[in-house]
Amino acid sequence: MLLTISTTHKQAADLGFLLHKHPDKLQSVDLSIGKAHVFYPESSSTRTTVALLLDIDPIDMVRGKRNLSRKGFSLGQYVNDRPYVASSFMSVAIAKTFSTAMNGKCKNKPELVDLEMPFEVNIAVLPAPRGGELLIKKLFEPLGYSIEVERHILDDKFTDWGDSKYFTLSLRHTIKLKDLLTHLYVLIPALDNDKHYFVNQNEIDKLLEKGKGWLEDHPEKEQIIKRYLINLNALSRRALAQLNEGVELEEEDVSQEQKKKKETLHQQRLTLVLEKLKETGAQKVIDLGCGEGKLIRMLLKEKQFQKITGMDISYSELTKCKERLHWDEMAPKQKERLYLFQGALTYKDKRLADYDAAALVEVIEHLDENRLKSFERVVFECAQPKHIILTTPNAEYNVKYENLTAGTMRHTDHRFEWSRQEFQDWANQVAQNNNYTVQFAPIGEVDEYVGAPSQMAIFKYGN
Repeated sequence: MLLTISTTHKQAADLGFLLHKHPDKLQSVDLSIGKAHVFYPESSSTRTTVALLLDIDPIDMVRGKRNLSRKGFSLGQYVNDRPYVASSFMSVAIAKTFSTAMNGKCKNKPELVDLEMPFEVNIAVLPAPRGGELLIKKLFEPLGYSIEVERHILDDKFTDWGDSKYFTLSLRHTIKLKDLLTHLYVLIPALDNDKHYFVNQNEIDKLLEKGKGWLEDHPEKEQIIKRYLINLNALSRRALAQLNEGVELEEEDVSQEQKKKKETLHQQRLTLVLEKLKETGAQKVIDLGCGEGKLIRMLLKEKQFQKITGMDISYSELTKCKERLHWDEMAPKQKERLYLFQGALTYKDKRLADYDAAALVEVIEHLDENRLKSFERVVFECAQPKHIILTTPNAEYNVKYENLTAGTMRHTDHRFEWSRQEFQDWANQVAQNNNYTVQFAPIGEVDEYVGAPSQMAIFKYGN
């Protein structure tokens, strides 16, 4: 399968700078099912073309036990079109080979990122079942592309068999390269019916991230979402709701208004933790109890943090973290900054040492209170980061939640929830025992009587 992108921009060779791929070099990238090769069939100041060629290993597809067999066709795992068509494989290859350009970064010529250039794109061959040429036009034309489509017959020796579902597609548009790449990343797999990977919440996140700024206004957004998520109704409804509402749906038995408040508070919490970490000047940061990696995703966007580590006791949470961070598609330099490992906060671990700052966001309340001494010894005495940013719920604020009965906690896994005074007493004692100073800050809207919903302690080592 082959994708080519050409430009006749007045300095056409600038395409090489944008893509971070040198025109004189053939570059290959390993995929889970073969290789992607990037090369330039032509490169001059008047016209430059880059080609992305996928070399899919059909044996590896079988060995990996990917579901490539269609209903009613038992040999589908062995006889299929996957090595020859632009599909989800191409989408992954675009993200992996052109990730820097897709993310809008250009080290040597940053002014090119937001420059609209004339582009011509050719894709051979593209499957478009259940829609064909009309579907292709409905997906690309609203984004401003002019389109040429050539439909292929099933067999030129048996023309009475009719046309196939395969097309060669040519697109033309004057557009930013980063926008062009995100359009291709989303719409190529949306045209196809098959995916070579498991479709779950992670795919919703990718879709909404890459569709930001254009998908919400696309007249065919519902069809794009459904086809991208292989018509899985539950996921499609969730993705459409997130796109329309701009908030994550939580699978909890609370009202929509409460869901929105919860998301807002959580975002405020992460934003404040990030702000405090930046203020410390830290370069090496560890997120203890990183969960699905929401804070890590924010840390990765900040150049200040050269080493970012996430630790969690749950292996499944770390797996979700990798998925949410799009680990398989992450640029090599980003991967060098990031380290994830499984561990516990109540056992001494040399991997926790040598960090400028540590974050513990809504973590300690999940520990039994009789384990807090072990936690204190592991984090404050042994690991001893220079700064520790720690947050926990304020139990006094619970009366503001109508769905909580008296004496209950906000989460079934919480072992305790402290009042503001209880939290400050504990934090002051921990600081005194371990040569730290501590300051406190509220998180969220502050009520005159019960304070803020969450509370923060900012520890600094030494006087």
